[in-house]
Amino acid sequence: MVNSTAKPQENIQAFMANSTEGDRIIAAIDIGTNSFHMVVVKVQPSIPAFTIVAQDKETVRLGDRDLETGYLTLEAMSRGINALRRFQEVAKYLSAEQVVAVATSAVREAPNGGDFIKQIYAELNLEVNLISGQEEARRIYLGVLSVMDFQNQPHIIIDIGGGSTELILADSQEPRTLSSTKVGAVRLTSEFVTTDPISQGEFFYLQAFIKGQLERAVDELRSQLKASEIPRLVGTSGTIETIAIIHAREKLGTVPSPLTGYQFTLQDLRELVQRLRRMSYSERATIPGISERRAEIILAGALILQEAMVMLGVHTLTVCERSLREGVIVDWMLTHGLIEDRLRYQSSIRQRSTLKIAKKYGVNLDYSQRVAEFALSLFDQTQGKLHFWGAEERELLRSAAILHNCGHFVSHGNHHKHSYYLIRYGELLGFTDAEIDTIANIARYHRKSSPKKKHPNYQNLPSKIHRQIVSQLSALLRLAVALDRRQIGGISEIYCEYDEHSRDLHLWLKPTDPDDDCGLELWSLEYKKPVFEAEYGVKAIATLCR
Repeated sequence: MVNSTAKPQENIQAFMANSTEGDRIIAAIDIGTNSFHMVVVKVQPSIPAFTIVAQDKETVRLGDRDLETGYLTLEAMSRGINALRRFQEVAKYLSAEQVVAVATSAVREAPNGGDFIKQIYAELNLEVNLISGQEEARRIYLGVLSVMDFQNQPHIIIDIGGGSTELILADSQEPRTLSSTKVGAVRLTSEFVTTDPISQGEFFYLQAFIKGQLERAVDELRSQLKASEIPRLVGTSGTIETIAIIHAREKLGTVPSPLTGYQFTLQDLRELVQRLRRMSYSERATIPGISERRAEIILAGALILQEAMVMLGVHTLTVCERSLREGVIVDWMLTHGLIEDRLRYQSSIRQRSTLKIAKKYGVNLDYSQRVAEFALSLFDQTQGKLHFWGAEERELLRSAAILHNCGHFVSHGNHHKHSYYLIRYGELLGFTDAEIDTIANIARYHRKSSPKKKHPNYQNLPSKIHRQIVSQLSALLRLAVALDRRQIGGISEIYCEYDEHSRDLHLWLKPTDPDDDCGLELWSLEYKKPVFEAEYGVKAIATLCR
């Protein structure tokens, strides 16, 4: 099943005719539980903004997992690979310089989800970023905000997917709440619906289950609303768009284009749910505006929306056609420095999320910031000489440096291993799953053993490149930690001088107090430098300069 906004040839002619120097073509793919979506856009850094060139969709049903094991099935993975291969062809035809792909609920939860990501890379050379539920919600917010003006008023965003439902409360600025709940149209249909039409017992059980699952997220969201605030509800996703299309056809006789901004009420939705529950699958499939595959899951999706609206106390929903895949584009623009004013607050999400986790686990921020500064100084001064990593890897090193000691929150003994687990499962926002895993491993190896293939946490990194990043950047972090061994800021600056002939790296250290011999820092450097020297094939020579 494929949906496109226009024929590729028409699109490419249009954007080639209107493109200016500096414009960039980017594709974003959302690997969802029900459908795979792709959007190809022309990014215009001078504005900054993006224009959608083409959209593509295929109903893969990746969420049709083995009910006993939870594994993605071979058939579903094969359908997914074929869809992604076709997406790549379209992106190449439209001259996309990069394809950014993210995977969500179905891949997150399947025991073989990581294997599927590796298979995609092996067969298609496409790197897929696995993102957490909260990160998915954040990017949905970015996608919605790219097309709707909230005017600093509170808005609730609901996105009903195949495997999860995201709820976001925001007001043009920092999102107040980001939640992802395991209720989705495909998941609930496969797990709870066995009758056709649905029996009264199954319907009421499904309704009660949805209420129970949404309760925590709704309570959290409502707690962040002021008594005087009346939020507007914005809905995204295929389920909500389908409901809007059915409603528009029956009420207006036509479907607005674009659909963004179209509204329907809770009462309208209740009436539709009551109709759908009395209909068989074949009867639902005859409703104008609903596809055969959507007809299978529309009742569960509509019921999720109905119960969410009741629990939130809102009576009208406004449709937004932009969601996760457009949010991926906005996030790409942010990380590449292409958005400077609108949404500027989002550009620092990584740093702010890292500091939030650090505070949560009682990290000494003065100390960790000094270690981060040393690590980044070493990174910058050896870039192009000892390593060739760029801005993205630098950001991973920064977060690892700030969080390297958070394991003390659990125990002093083996705290580097505790740091790994706290970072790995700490819901860092702004990072993909692979990036979080990389940060956790860099922090893990700031002391004791160097990375080894026999270590499961190191071996399970997504690729050889990720393991190289960990090995090289953790070696830099070791030196940075040694430079503040007493945690008092005894050394103020470090200057690196590399002799490529002798392969000597001279580390000139400036003490904060000229009378301080920084003996403990020098000893710590001697103790920690062998791992660094072995990794880079150099000899490190530290000298105190006054």
